[in-house]
Amino acid sequence: MSAPEKRPQPRPGIMKIARYVGGEGGLPGIDDPIRLASNESALGPSPKAIAAYAAAKDSLHRYADGGAAALRRALGARHGIDPDRIVVGNGSDEIIGLVTKAYAGPGDEVLFSRHGFAMYPIATLAAGATPVTAPEAGYRADVDAMLGLVTEKTKIVFLANPNNPTGSYVTAGEVARLHAGLPPHVLFVVDAAYAEYVTRNDYTDGLELAKTHENVATMRTFSKIYGLAALRVGWCYAAPAVCDVLHRTRGPFNVNAAAQAAALAALDDVGHIDRARAHNDIWLPWFAEQVQQLGLTVLPSIGNFVLVGFPSEDGRNAEAAEAHLKADGVIPRPVAGYGLPDFLRITVGLEDEMRAVVASLRTFVGR
Repeated sequence: MSAPEKRPQPRPGIMKIARYVGGEGGLPGIDDPIRLASNESALGPSPKAIAAYAAAKDSLHRYADGGAAALRRALGARHGIDPDRIVVGNGSDEIIGLVTKAYAGPGDEVLFSRHGFAMYPIATLAAGATPVTAPEAGYRADVDAMLGLVTEKTKIVFLANPNNPTGSYVTAGEVARLHAGLPPHVLFVVDAAYAEYVTRNDYTDGLELAKTHENVATMRTFSKIYGLAALRVGWCYAAPAVCDVLHRTRGPFNVNAAAQAAALAALDDVGHIDRARAHNDIWLPWFAEQVQQLGLTVLPSIGNFVLVGFPSEDGRNAEAAEAHLKADGVIPRPVAGYGLPDFLRITVGLEDEMRAVVASLRTFVGR
């Protein structure tokens, strides 16, 4: 084995990346655990999407449409936006990476809130740029704190709205104020992965800002309410110049044909999406109320998940709660990597799953 200095060396910053760890998908000795770690759709994908995916098997020898033209047209019609200003990616994770590598590099800074999505610092460090985190107020992005950290080095500002993992959101007025305070050279990216679950009148997914400003992009995904997490389909709406940059840097066939077909069918099944939203509207508040009655903390959420807080003492803390839930066949998501060691994130699942989580937590707290 050669000495380390003789081996190929990664660029500075790469080894500072904390590898992304997704939610667990199984438990030893338990055949069918309750998987509530990854904010997946409780109702799963539309039957139309499943059928479209199955039908794609007959053309696996054909390359996908590299521009995802049919899907972009459908997205444009659904949201009232120009399909030529849409870029489809291999999940919104790919778009985060494309944006960061295209607009930030060594000597640049990328800004986001303290408990923002874990892919922001990963993509920033991979691009050779420096991640800058703004403190939050009440587990919610603080516009003034973010604006106070903007410098000439700032090239991108990411805002997850709603935010993962906290479930909090920034109002439309505050989003506009944040954008208005940014210099024109800063690309403002609104990550609206959970927008379809939101019914608040004061919420924005960033589309209106992106329609009229050249330094705004907004991202969406088919991984959440559409139930297509396994297929990796996301999209971005931005100014033509930004889209041109992303098209130049993305892979030529970055979204496979079966995924495009399933996403197109899922988008068309409005009834399925309405049912998924209605399910979340019932069981998210129900679960939050049940957990609060157990004496635990629940942060307000407008996504399809909640953060449950635990005392810090041994035996009653989040780590102990995770072990207890897993012993009962429930997989939550620890979020210490987000700077939230006293919390577990729990996705809203089916009715029987949510009742099982409450029952497990009840025995854990001794109620």
